[in-house]
Amino acid sequence: MTINAVLLAVVIMLGLSLARVHVVLSLLIGALAGGLIAGLGMTDTLNAFQEGIRNGAQIALSYALLGAFAVAIAHSGLPQSLAGAVIKRIDARGAGIGAGGMIKYMLFAGLVTMSCFSQNLIPIHIAFIPLLVPPLLLAFNRMHIDRRLIACLITFGLVTTYMFIPYGFGDIYLNQIMLKNVGEAGIDVSNISVTHAMAIPALGMFVGLLVAVFISYRKPRQYQQLAIDKEARNAVVEKDALSKTAADAQTQSKVKTVVALIAIVTAFVVQLYTDSLLLGSMFGFGVFMATGVVKWRDADTVFNDGIKLMAMIGFIMITAQGFAEVMKATEQIQPLVDGAASLFAGNKAMAAFIMLLIGLIVTMGIGSSFSTIPILAAIYVPLCISLGFSPLATVAIIGTAGALGDAGSPASDSTLGPTSGLNVDGQHDHIKDSVVPTFIHYNIPLLLFGWIAAMVL
Repeated sequence: MTINAVLLAVVIMLGLSLARVHVVLSLLIGALAGGLIAGLGMTDTLNAFQEGIRNGAQIALSYALLGAFAVAIAHSGLPQSLAGAVIKRIDARGAGIGAGGMIKYMLFAGLVTMSCFSQNLIPIHIAFIPLLVPPLLLAFNRMHIDRRLIACLITFGLVTTYMFIPYGFGDIYLNQIMLKNVGEAGIDVSNISVTHAMAIPALGMFVGLLVAVFISYRKPRQYQQLAIDKEARNAVVEKDALSKTAADAQTQSKVKTVVALIAIVTAFVVQLYTDSLLLGSMFGFGVFMATGVVKWRDADTVFNDGIKLMAMIGFIMITAQGFAEVMKATEQIQPLVDGAASLFAGNKAMAAFIMLLIGLIVTMGIGSSFSTIPILAAIYVPLCISLGFSPLATVAIIGTAGALGDAGSPASDSTLGPTSGLNVDGQHDHIKDSVVPTFIHYNIPLLLFGWIAAMVL
């Protein structure tokens, strides 16, 4: 029995990733193994891999500029100002155990909104979390809010937004990666609406959010009032009080906030009209430099910090493009598709479920939805065509399969980000309080609603 090179390459890559070998190395080793087993030879395998890397260069550059833009926004003090405004509102209304109801749900809505905006309108990704969340921990403790719920709120905004709204990071995921790879794999995507395709899976995420808020974590949970929580809260309040006693500092702070808002609007409008996240980020960063919020002497430092923020994700994504290109070069995708199609015997319901489940496993291993898409699209598009799925259903399957496992992966930004803010005082465990809750509340409904989308679209 001949072993399919594509299948073996994916198994090797996934096994190494789950064994905590770095994802970039896992993808590279898996690609080399697949190419050599298929008889390509080392030179042809490397050439195919490098061709795929070239295809992912624009995406990586977009991420680098987004990182610089994110650090510039943080440099302006806008996230800290937001944290200060929230704390003042909580102090004014009281934040004891009896302060449930309106103030608590306003806080929840604010966290979800900020998480959503961090993916498009204010595209700073998870950079806002360590700036916004630690000052609020004291208020969370006083209201006895379960931090597992906070992790679910933030993760909902981080994941649902990019998988449903085609702007900012959603533009990268839905347009630059998913539609591009689906189109290259053989489906005409010119008339496909990604929001239509991903609406039902996004609804599944919303259902998971409602369950977390109103059922799973509605009961109070006790946390210790530690000195570090008080220090983080007081640092924001004291900074705000200082600005009120110094007119120049207050004026400067307001100017920076206004400039940050102008830069955000500029980036969004440029992206909207040019369809280029790269240009949007560049123009937004330019506003910060032109107005002096980011000094010329600090520009290199800010830009380098931004690249560091996004570099890992960018490297993983371009490596995944190389992996996918090698898989195509083996010419063993079609035999794998034919074998899978005969195994399912035309059972579309079973095929859709298995494809989504595999997507969950692969993304859990890699830790990045953005990197999963090129791998899945190369295999799934021919399979979906052979099984008779519509183009819209195919896009829904691949988009959902890619997003599955982002919430709930120990190596994903969508879980590492919330933990970075919630565990500054050591009272929030990454696995038990971020990974497990987000896995249960989002992967299960996403799997179900993604399957429904595949059946009805």
